[in-house]
Amino acid sequence: MDRLFNMDNKFFTVMGHVADLMILNIVFLICCLPVVTIGASLTALHYVTLKMARNEESYIVRSFFKSFKQNFKQATIINLIMLAVGAVLYVDLNIVTNMTGSMSKVLYILLIAFAFLYLIVFLYIYPVLAKFYNSIKNTFRNALLMAIRHLPYTILMAVITAAPASVFLIQSFRVQSIMIMLLILLGFALEAFINGHFLVKIFDNYIPKENDTETDCPESISAETAATAENVLSETTSVDSTSSDSAHNV
Repeated sequence: MDRLFNMDNKFFTVMGHVADLMILNIVFLICCLPVVTIGASLTALHYVTLKMARNEESYIVRSFFKSFKQNFKQATIINLIMLAVGAVLYVDLNIVTNMTGSMSKVLYILLIAFAFLYLIVFLYIYPVLAKFYNSIKNTFRNALLMAIRHLPYTILMAVITAAPASVFLIQSFRVQSIMIMLLILLGFALEAFINGHFLVKIFDNYIPKENDTETDCPESISAETAATAENVLSETTSVDSTSSDSAHNV
């Protein structure tokens, strides 16, 4: 009987995580309402879920707004760049789709390739910003290199991220409504939490071993590492640890 009501048993632990994810998801959605803040909100979301994936204790709301504030400038610029590139790709794909001839097919394939690169960068850019202190240019570069170097994880995370869209394929309106409600309450945070377990494994490859036990020491991937695109499949990648008041780590 004591085990049943023990707050440390698996049931209460799981329910505690569910409650934390619900709170995180609601805060995230509220902070996304002004479109310009979506980047900072995504970064803060990943900051918290990466901590949760490592089983590091944190105050959900406090940690979220800490990252939101610290990364607001860089995340907003990155968000505007991603929105602009996404809009251009969308318009170009619509134009090419309505074209005829062999040239249109070549352009279509090229645009699909660019769209693929865009999507995999999107999966990594905000978690990388949440985890590592670096310039915007190097953040983009590192996100792309990590996505390519860890392609199996990238594909798996892409599938997990796209999975909620299947809710619109459900024929039953009642079931679909329930699933949409669950997504609103839990969806984005749950996705980030699941992907966070893969991202933790990936990021550990870029963190110096001597810093593994330091929870407040900021880390950054060096520009040298980011510049070695041709060595993206190499066994080791150099990492530079940087100390800065504005930097942070999970």
